[in-house]
Amino acid sequence: MAGPLSGLKVVEFAGLGPAPFCAMLLADMGADVLRITRPGVPVVPTDITTRSRAQLALDLRKAEGTEAALALIDQADALIEGFRPGVMERLGLGPELCLARNARLVYGRMTGWGQQGPLAHAAGHDLNYIAISGALHAIGRAGEKPVPPLNYVGDFGGGAMLLAVGLLAALNEAQRSGRGQVVDAAMTDGAALLSAFMYSYTARGEWSNQRGGNMLDGGAPFYDSYACADGKFVAIGAIEPQFYAELRQRCGMTDAVFDAQLDPAQWPAQKAQMAALFATRTREEWCALLEGTDACFAPVLDWDEAPQHRHNQARQTFVDLDGLTQPAPAPRFSRTPSRPPEAPGETTLAEALARWRPEPASQETR
Repeated sequence: MAGPLSGLKVVEFAGLGPAPFCAMLLADMGADVLRITRPGVPVVPTDITTRSRAQLALDLRKAEGTEAALALIDQADALIEGFRPGVMERLGLGPELCLARNARLVYGRMTGWGQQGPLAHAAGHDLNYIAISGALHAIGRAGEKPVPPLNYVGDFGGGAMLLAVGLLAALNEAQRSGRGQVVDAAMTDGAALLSAFMYSYTARGEWSNQRGGNMLDGGAPFYDSYACADGKFVAIGAIEPQFYAELRQRCGMTDAVFDAQLDPAQWPAQKAQMAALFATRTREEWCALLEGTDACFAPVLDWDEAPQHRHNQARQTFVDLDGLTQPAPAPRFSRTPSRPPEAPGETTLAEALARWRPEPASQETR
């Protein structure tokens, strides 16, 4: 077992999206994560978020299934569940009971609306959760409706990653106090927290509610994507004056209209000229001119192209596991590197209990 979390034992109750992604992060960093599923649920090798951990089928609707889960929880350091509020309690696996049996357990709960609040028991998905945080309103082109940012902001950024942070913080505290606690990770809270930077700009009067009219939302011509002659795209992010100057110099943007970089009144004219300029060459031609310079440039790559990019290959950002290309574990650790991804597998209750059984205390010999 490699990684900085080697020796950490985690019970994961199988779900979709953010909860398994959080469990994947912990497993990547060396935690021994046991994924509990319903009977008959197959291992899916192409589900990258289930990698590097064993799957155990338990029928939690039956007493023997619940008792088996509790036996594992008794030995665990942390638990991850992503059900609606009240489901784990009805299964006889709620935090009050689990913490009474295992006082040092960190009990991680992943939901959209949180464990309490007027919407706590309503159905929802990522788009709903980021809608009430303010984040969704800000994403999209001027004069158009908000655009779903895939499910990065709610499920994964505001959900899974903040649950992982919360779990690690609570585990760190439990090492000192010997007492576990519940970590209530709500995607509504997380999406709002991810928006702290934008709320700061808004408070200073430097960000408006006009979608597509601000510096980082596609309003500024120096922070946007542009179509090339071959129909592919490039991304420009030349915010700082020195980087903007280099972009102008390398691209021949000599027109005086570009002199007033931060004047929103000039942005439509600047953007029109830049769109016409980038349409004169292919993406590869622009890469030859700008990639690797301080013009803050990158080609916009699709899912097939990204693993082949020379920078990603040099850093081994993607790895291949049995023919399945997938993102490598991140971040990087200098002394305790994360373990390479492993295909998900199955285990039995006996094997899991044997692996997690506490080692007998050593006795000093005279």
